[in-house]
Amino acid sequence: MKNGLLIWNAVLTLAVVFLGYQHYAHHSSDSAGGGVSEASKGKKIVYVQADSLLKNYDYYKDFQKEFESKGFQLENDLANKGRSFQNKVAFFQQRAQQGALSQDQAQTAQAQLGKEEQEIAAYRDKELRRLDEERMKKTEEFYANIFEYIKRYNNENGYEFVLGYSKGGGILFADAGLDVTKKMIEGLNKDYKEKEAAKAKK
Repeated sequence: MKNGLLIWNAVLTLAVVFLGYQHYAHHSSDSAGGGVSEASKGKKIVYVQADSLLKNYDYYKDFQKEFESKGFQLENDLANKGRSFQNKVAFFQQRAQQGALSQDQAQTAQAQLGKEEQEIAAYRDKELRRLDEERMKKTEEFYANIFEYIKRYNNENGYEFVLGYSKGGGILFADAGLDVTKKMIEGLNKDYKEKEAAKAKK
């Protein structure tokens, strides 16, 4: 969850910079032409509760479940390979102690066990890298989904800033009337369901 909060706060930081630039670039000509100053109108600012969004955004929940499941499967797979390898080692040691192996046979068995141990380690490293790559891809999708929705949401509402609020964060107080978390969650989940439905039809 802490990693998720860091991701979300990073997304919102980027969004604030983009939306602020977009807003001021759009209105700079009005100010220069003697129009009403934006400062006199007051700032349009809303915020989203980051922890609440992560708990209720279906994409994030499914993302977490998917990788928890994959991590558990890999852990079981490696545990099974490890037990099988240990059984082979124990069998080899038992035969060696009983004098059932010649020196050449013992050396061949040791070489085979060493090779298998290396193969298990290589398999573990490869699968961990694959999971990490998948996680990075999903994280990029997470960024894209939220940033895309924030831009669309701002086009409809014209906010100057959409801030991320979390306890212990940089914002010490936030008026509940400026909280758009529920609307954001509803919109994001609607988009997610529509995209998943479209994928299922393919």
